[in-house]
Amino acid sequence: MENVFLTNLITVFALCCAVLLLFLRLRVPSIIGFLLTGILAGPSGLQLIHSGQQVQLLSDFGVVLLLFTIGIEFSLKGLMQIRKYVFLGGTLQMAFTSVLGFAVGDMLGLGLTEAVLLALIVSLSSTAIVLKILDERAETTSPQGRNTLAILIFQDISALAIMLLIPFLAGSSSGVREAPFMLLFKGAGLIALFILGYRWIVPQLLKLVARTRSRELFLMTIILICLGVAWLTYSLGLSLALGAFLAGLIISESEFSHDALGRILPFRDVFVSVFFISVGMLLDMTFLMENLGIILLAASGIVVLKFFTGAVSVFGLGFPLRISVMVGLALAQVGEFSFILSQTAFDYGILSPSHYQLFLATCLVTMAATPFLMGISPKVADLFVKLRLPERFNHAMMPAGFVAGSDDGVFLDDHLIIIGYGINGRNVSKAARMAGIPYVILEVNPDTVHTERKAGEPIFYGDATQEAVLTHMGIARARVLVIAIPDVAATRMITSTARNLSPKLHIIARTRFVSEVKPLYELGADEVIPEEYETSIEIFSRALSEYLIPRDDIERMIGELRSGGYEMLRSLSGDATSSSLAGLRIPDFKITTLTVKPGSRAAGRTLTELELRKRCRVSILAIRRGDKTILNPGGDDMLVQGDDIIVTGQADCILDIIHLLRPETEEAPF
Repeated sequence: MENVFLTNLITVFALCCAVLLLFLRLRVPSIIGFLLTGILAGPSGLQLIHSGQQVQLLSDFGVVLLLFTIGIEFSLKGLMQIRKYVFLGGTLQMAFTSVLGFAVGDMLGLGLTEAVLLALIVSLSSTAIVLKILDERAETTSPQGRNTLAILIFQDISALAIMLLIPFLAGSSSGVREAPFMLLFKGAGLIALFILGYRWIVPQLLKLVARTRSRELFLMTIILICLGVAWLTYSLGLSLALGAFLAGLIISESEFSHDALGRILPFRDVFVSVFFISVGMLLDMTFLMENLGIILLAASGIVVLKFFTGAVSVFGLGFPLRISVMVGLALAQVGEFSFILSQTAFDYGILSPSHYQLFLATCLVTMAATPFLMGISPKVADLFVKLRLPERFNHAMMPAGFVAGSDDGVFLDDHLIIIGYGINGRNVSKAARMAGIPYVILEVNPDTVHTERKAGEPIFYGDATQEAVLTHMGIARARVLVIAIPDVAATRMITSTARNLSPKLHIIARTRFVSEVKPLYELGADEVIPEEYETSIEIFSRALSEYLIPRDDIERMIGELRSGGYEMLRSLSGDATSSSLAGLRIPDFKITTLTVKPGSRAAGRTLTELELRKRCRVSILAIRRGDKTILNPGGDDMLVQGDDIIVTGQADCILDIIHLLRPETEEAPF
């Protein structure tokens, strides 16, 4: 009997590996594989694990580990930074869902207690599944990713309150008057436990352990805190899950949180898999097959309900319709906290066995559908945007002057349009302002638009994926469009729309990974800047500096890497060039602007004297001197300090001329 648990665990993991291998080949999301593994291994499947006690043990183990990792990644300080979206957006989403859910439950003839509880439970979504998908799609920092995360955080906080509410609901339904007093007592005890652990016990304990410099002891202490707090809450008559989450939350607020998180993260995926496998084991397949129609109907109703309430909540915060729709689809499932709460409610007798199995099966269906719903969310959002809806749906709650298209449009010529006002957008706008280049900014975060408008920035609220918005930004008259947003789907759509509206527009797109470069070139981008590639160049540059390689040599190598690398990336797109230059092949060819520095060797000399074409193999296209521009300068034209010269040539040749434009104190190339 001692080896039963270990044998069962090995059996489950072996089956899981086989299922995941098959699903990965079929490109089916792993979450479905975990759930299927649990169904196959459980009492209603192959009965590899047939004891209800064993299933419950695995389930409790998975829940504790999962919620501990969720809690340790949770930050109260980070919560305060996005508190508006967390508390306002989360409150709207849960309130709408709970009210509508209760109305549906009441119409179906459920009792008051059961209808209230199911409405609250249904309002929760899956933090583990949604965040994993957002991370895989690199959308955690996108507007839809930030809003989704904010609402999920509020749901996790609310789940703790619901967990404390269940004994009260059970007591009130059975006429037990002591329940409210017990609820208050347990709540006060948890608050005291959290404060003591957060301020004194855990920081001092971790500091003492850290001084030993033992990684093994530190990891064991982290696990001890997790299991100890979980056991303590269980001893108070509450759930293990609540204690595990509180333990993670206490550690997250300590100065050792990053180290603790780093040591726990390698086990996170294992913890998540154990939980979802255990959930699959709880499903009664006989019940599922006998009630398949009802389950599919209930799952569809929940998806529609939560999509609507999630989209309305985000739209109420002032975000465009497209983002609201994507957030709504991301939240259109029932989460892992719901399983825990439903199990607790079942133990207290609030849910009947049939209703519990119906709820369990329905939740599994919504979870399994989540990867597909989030995968199609950009296309669904585009369909909603294309509908002939009232104009206010595109502008949300923004005042008229702040909205691109609500006034008479942007009346600029030869200007720069910046999409997104994150770090990249801010730097581009700052550079444009310093260079005297006219520019406008388009942003979807209403708070950012309000703040920056007051600071004097030419920023407008609007969804750049919409043709009308880009038109009102004067895209037909603009010279350059910079797309500086982390949303891959939106970047592709903006690139395609902008190219159709303005064939001569120079489009520069930012992207995270090299793999995203090819589609953007094919859609019409002139330049694609992959952050992954630029980061590697910066690392390479700093590494060479530590070896005391001359800066000029480093710059030359960087220039060669950039020109060669980007030329390679462009070639991957099938030679994406403009139609007028389709047959032209000029390797490493570039046009750039250089400045004649004070004390430069070139200052006071004519182009004939410098012999730039002969010595550096570059040509000067123009000289810009103040407000005057000399086009196609001749040999008698003289360079003076402060001149901006526009040169053309190969990248390494342009690097050579930089030496000539430096002060005479530096070594000359000739």
